[in-house]
Amino acid sequence: MAEHVTGEPTQNWAPLFDTGSVEAQTLTAPPPQPHDASSGEIPIFVPPEVVPGSYLYLKRWTFVLVVAGVWLLGAAAGGALYEWWFASLDKTAPVFVVLVYTVACAVAALLAGMIRERPLNAALALALMSAPLASVATAAVLYGSYVFGWFGR
Repeated sequence: MAEHVTGEPTQNWAPLFDTGSVEAQTLTAPPPQPHDASSGEIPIFVPPEVVPGSYLYLKRWTFVLVVAGVWLLGAAAGGALYEWWFASLDKTAPVFVVLVYTVACAVAALLAGMIRERPLNAALALALMSAPLASVATAAVLYGSYVFGWFGR
């Protein structure tokens, strides 16, 4: 049996907003007043964001030197890690060290990249983030040398 419910029918509810007595607030600061030297007030010193004479960009040769230096270290690390992995019977430790190396490169790159207005740190961040690429390239060359017999085993 269906029950029949009696009462008021439901209606769409819309909130009533009464903004007649409240005025909108502006988000902009009032314009600065000119400083009057005769008033005796001391002007507030605001340090500049950029020191005059410092560069906001990096010269190409400096960027290339930073990246080449980090990649050289990364290539040496990749070669050493590959040799360790190739020579070891238990591969657990070398693989774990490779994981730690990759995570350390990523974290160091993120920390170096967080420093504002220092283009050398930005170049270092890019180089650190791509250092595992240089390591893999060196490991690939060593692997190829073993496969094709370029070096003795």
